Amino acid sequence: MSVSNTRTGLERQGIGVSIEKPRNQWQTINRLWGYMKKERLAVAIAMITVLLFTLLQLVGPWLIGIIIDDYILVRNVAGAIDMTWILAGTYIGAFVITYIQTLTMIFVAQKTIRRLRQQLFEKLQRLPIPFFDRNQQGDIMSRVTNDIDSLNMALTQSITQILSSILMVVGVAVAMFLMEWRLALVALIIIPLIVYVTKQIIKRSSVNYRARQRDLGQLNGYIEETISGTDIITLFGQEQHVSEEFYAKNEKLRRSALHAETISGMMGPFNNAMNGIGLTLVIGAGAYFILKGYTTVGVLAAFVTYTRQFFRPINQLSNLLNVFQAAIAGAERVFDVLDEDDEPSDKAGAVEAKTFNGHVVFNDVSFAYEPNKAILKHVSFEAKPGDMIALVGPTGSGKTTVMNLLTRFYDVGEGDISIDGRNIHDYTMHSLREHVGIVLQDTYLFKGTIRDNIRFAKLDATDEEVEEAAKVAYAHQFIRHLPDQYDTMITSGGTNLSQGQRQLLAIARAILEDPAILILDEATSNVDTRTEVHIQQGLLNLMKGRTSFVIAHRLKTIEQADQILVLQQGEITERGNHELLMEQRRFYYDMQTKLQQL
Repeated sequence: MSVSNTRTGLERQGIGVSIEKPRNQWQTINRLWGYMKKERLAVAIAMITVLLFTLLQLVGPWLIGIIIDDYILVRNVAGAIDMTWILAGTYIGAFVITYIQTLTMIFVAQKTIRRLRQQLFEKLQRLPIPFFDRNQQGDIMSRVTNDIDSLNMALTQSITQILSSILMVVGVAVAMFLMEWRLALVALIIIPLIVYVTKQIIKRSSVNYRARQRDLGQLNGYIEETISGTDIITLFGQEQHVSEEFYAKNEKLRRSALHAETISGMMGPFNNAMNGIGLTLVIGAGAYFILKGYTTVGVLAAFVTYTRQFFRPINQLSNLLNVFQAAIAGAERVFDVLDEDDEPSDKAGAVEAKTFNGHVVFNDVSFAYEPNKAILKHVSFEAKPGDMIALVGPTGSGKTTVMNLLTRFYDVGEGDISIDGRNIHDYTMHSLREHVGIVLQDTYLFKGTIRDNIRFAKLDATDEEVEEAAKVAYAHQFIRHLPDQYDTMITSGGTNLSQGQRQLLAIARAILEDPAILILDEATSNVDTRTEVHIQQGLLNLMKGRTSFVIAHRLKTIEQADQILVLQQGEITERGNHELLMEQRRFYYDMQTKLQQL
């Protein structure tokens, strides 16, 4: 079915974007591990390298202490040089292990992110239309790009570094106690304060990081919206208004980002201060212990290094946790999409329709996008095979909603819809839409050739079938005058073609699909009168033998309809052919009269 961009009418405006809900961080981390554990071997290698790196880092200060006490103080130069080479070897080994660790985690991160990004994209293909009505396109894009990138950064760098920092803190603490327990107690005396403050900062910053990611998504949504509507903004001279709106959203993002970064940014200065205080306490206490004979100069030198190694990971953790908090907030937003319900699955025993005769019946159908705001009220009508049914009425009367229900973009609230005597829920979703072709008012073309865009409706169509469809839609006439004809490249959205040309290609796409039921939603609204005359003949040929539904404001389009339904405030107020409705002299008559006066 040639559907790329769905207009569902003004009746749905006002449905806002989804609000970010707090999530359980450990639950999010557990879900991420579910993706990472598929690379168990690589993760195991990374963990082993982290452990080896930590051990080598712990050996360094211990060797320094030995070199000072056993070689330098006794003036053993040869032994000091030999031990120095061993010390250098530990640092070289740490470098090699770190390099292996980095490469391994890049591999794990990229495989994990690819899997998650693919799953997210496939999920977007399965989501129902209401999801896209509730969420801005830019916000959805932000989840696929910004939030995934934040997660990628965390997986590539933060996870192993956080683990390494934790192991380093534990390892240094053990080494210090084994070397000199009294100095170890002095060094660790400020740890309870550090743990308490860090916990409070993380608790508060996680909320602000979620708010920042939410505001970033909303800002991206507004940017996408304004870029798409640049011509309208310029036409109405609303550049200043749009800039003011952007300023407000940008300021909202600035405030949430400021709160997140300000609170989490306290960890660095605080830990640096604790580092200095801890080092001062160790040097002071160490000097006293040396004078009392409790310890040696080498042990104090080792402790100074260990103290720096102890507080450096804590400082690193403060920075890493900032990245990690942003990643968790992004992951929550990604999982929020993955947890959305798919389109309703086919019922048990659903029939795979091979084709339709086109007998469509709406039986007492009512529907509302939002509770207590009915858009359709007890709508009933019958379209016999081959009939052309026209829907007319003011904007927001529910015309497009009728078509959304027929294609099961939405499901009816009350009543039922049947095709060929079966409720549409009795057919598989795929086969239902496969036999319903749609040409929308706002058509969308993909980046690629004109041939590929027409062929999108039927991927196995031959070049001859594509060109024949273009001829029936009267698109062939302008295509053959293009430099590369059917191989002419189209930009994303078809912006290098006129609106009329894009509409003609959309019609050709529907013709190629050869549907049993055809829906034309303002299909000729973007073409000039002369072009419309040509299209009408092509569409009439297409509609022969097919049940067709036509939504149009240009009433000349639907004068030949077998049945015209006038919708007002969600109810059918008039029905009949053109001649009958003109005789009744009601709403349809008024619309025709006004058209003739123009």
